[in-house]
Amino acid sequence: METVKKDVDAATEISISRLLNAPRELVFEVWTDPDHIKNWWGPNGFTNTIHKMEIKPKGEWELVMHGPDGTDYKNKSIFMEVVKPEKIVYVHESSPKFIATVTFEAQGIKTLLNWTMKFESAEQLKKVVEVFKADQGLKQNVDKLEAYVVNGQRPFTIERTYDAPVALVWKAISNKEEMKQWYFKDLDQFNPVIGNEFQFYGGSDSKKYLHQCKVTEVVENKKISYTWKYNEFEGNSLVTFELFPEGAKTRLKLTHAGLETFTVNNPDFKTESFAKGWGSFIGERLKNYLEGK
Repeated sequence: METVKKDVDAATEISISRLLNAPRELVFEVWTDPDHIKNWWGPNGFTNTIHKMEIKPKGEWELVMHGPDGTDYKNKSIFMEVVKPEKIVYVHESSPKFIATVTFEAQGIKTLLNWTMKFESAEQLKKVVEVFKADQGLKQNVDKLEAYVVNGQRPFTIERTYDAPVALVWKAISNKEEMKQWYFKDLDQFNPVIGNEFQFYGGSDSKKYLHQCKVTEVVENKKISYTWKYNEFEGNSLVTFELFPEGAKTRLKLTHAGLETFTVNNPDFKTESFAKGWGSFIGERLKNYLEGK
């Protein structure tokens, strides 16, 4: 069930409704938890870095959307109304300005999602539809939400605990000379600074792929994220390393979100292939490097 409504010559709103095969509490959770929404927000090919998300009236929401071409789009919104798990209203303060209303209506074990974007004028709506394809973007956003919450296209994650302090693990994942010892060899362009763009070759013996990446978030000794895509293929993803001290040891959590955006008929881009690769890098090579020191 879905309806998409717009009349760019007369109206000031774009709206979409979709019946999601998931309970309302779950849909509301993945919409309001930054650890979830960063994985599905935005049109196709976009990834996100969320700097602040205060789910309360007058709470601020600041994020950067990373476009498939590498362009960054800063967004700031203010939540005006939050009724868990029924309704969210926020004002998008960045250009273009609009008010979004999202309602979550329980229909048995399913959820009817209603999402409306109200612009300041019909002229503004017409412009954002013509220039930014806002109507298509809203639909793709709901498509990605549905894929995430209903079809199980959740990010791939792997966690390992190392017998090494946080500072040592951080250096191993953020210093290119140390990274070359357990990760990819071709990392001369890497620098743990937001905005740094780097690329390297990796893959199987039969096929090497040029990986193109851009650092999106750095919190020293805690977290580093960068986008990850391939020059010859559609799709864009986000890799995040997070460190958690556990006494004298360190737990590392790696999350690779957006794998579903890659070419589906290429076996090298299946989740199983990434799981095998990250299992080797994080589960074996990094462990041996750290604990062999």
